[in-house]
Amino acid sequence: MGMNKNTVLAWATFIMIVVGLALIALGAFRYDEVAGWGFASVGIGFFAIAWVFNALKGRV
Repeated sequence: MGMNKNTVLAWATFIMIVVGLALIALGAFRYDEVAGWGFASVGIGFFAIAWVFNALKGRV
């Protein structure tokens, strides 16, 4: 099975969403200090990059 550009972007989007959710969960449940805000903000950044990857499907 060959992977074309859209398949690669779809997998990258899925992986970025999973990692973003994990970072937000770490920030919410594991770290109660200021570090939790950092983890959550990086998780939101992962969501933003995943959104860009999803928008690029079919255009690249």
